[in-house]
Amino acid sequence: MASLLRGTALGMLLGMLGLAIPPARAADGSGPLPQMGFNNWNSTHCRDEFNEAMIRGIADKFVSLGLKDAGYQYVNIDDCWANWQRDKDGHLQPNPKRFPSGIKALAAYIHSKGLKFGLYSSAGTSTCEPLQENRGFPGGLGHEKDDAASFAAWDVDYLKYDNCNNQKIEATQRYAAMAEALRGSGRTIFFSVCEWGENKPWLWAGKPPIDAGSWRTTGDISDNYASMLKIFKQNVVLDGYASMGHWNDPDMLEVGNGGMTDVEYRSHFSLWSIMNAPLLIGTDLRKIKPDALKILLNKDVIAVNQDPLGVQGKQVSDAGGVHVIVKPLQGGSHAVVVFNETDAAKDIDVSPAQLGLSPGRYTLRDLWAHTDRQGDGTIKGSLAPHATMMYRVSP
Repeated sequence: MASLLRGTALGMLLGMLGLAIPPARAADGSGPLPQMGFNNWNSTHCRDEFNEAMIRGIADKFVSLGLKDAGYQYVNIDDCWANWQRDKDGHLQPNPKRFPSGIKALAAYIHSKGLKFGLYSSAGTSTCEPLQENRGFPGGLGHEKDDAASFAAWDVDYLKYDNCNNQKIEATQRYAAMAEALRGSGRTIFFSVCEWGENKPWLWAGKPPIDAGSWRTTGDISDNYASMLKIFKQNVVLDGYASMGHWNDPDMLEVGNGGMTDVEYRSHFSLWSIMNAPLLIGTDLRKIKPDALKILLNKDVIAVNQDPLGVQGKQVSDAGGVHVIVKPLQGGSHAVVVFNETDAAKDIDVSPAQLGLSPGRYTLRDLWAHTDRQGDGTIKGSLAPHATMMYRVSP
């Protein structure tokens, strides 16, 4: 019913009244959970290596490396996929050098692997990457219906919609126009608002008439610890705005790109998972090292992110640079992350009361060591600089 309401007069009326429409589930039931997949930007940006052969290779790696089996499903391409100008009828066209077979053919290849395909545009006159005479590739502002029709015709499953060259038009107006065009396109397309947190999209992007699946809460991440830490702190306090099918997005994963240690990458992955952030791999999977792949394939950690209860973890303490985040899970268990942001080792002693646990006996599963122990729920130990403990605590 929710999917039928969207795009109807009744649905728009409910949106005007501020009444939420329940998020529609995908046919496989996974739609409302945080999206998992890949985006090329963090590893390739606009370099020549970004082309259809690369993206087909990434789809192959999803299968051969076990990422598809672990739950990753979207293969998304970012800026620089388009030709530098629209055709004579005003339609978007792919760059003929990068994508000579066309976008529909690329989507068909990805779908043949049992995966989904995502594309990029911007809610402005042009995208973020300048190409010629300081102009970007064509943006979607003023072309929303035509572009949405093209995306649907190409069998696109996901749209990341950026914020560059927006002509200072109100964000809610620009994003609502594309949201409505997508709903009217005849195809279900996941809508990812990439507004950088400039106008507090957590207050409006998840509600009608936009009803996005996720919204960026921060600027772009960089492949270094300081950037990851800053973005984590901006996003972790927004847990009250996330709900099933509507997620805070602190940007894509940098795991495997080489700018952080494995300890820091494990913290990155743990924090994004317990915050119910989208898990979009940002490294070139054709070159990924075994240690980075092991992080991305940790099914115990992924299960926290994909827990059917759909609740973002809440930070209950950040005293002395030690962050404690607790996330309720389906069936009465809790996920717990204890993260040491500091440059010195810390002795950890987190009580059951801090975690909101009733007196009793619990099984604590260490989600990185994959070991179990029994206890009253207390978490103790020494935590190295920038490191994370992550547990599933079950009655």
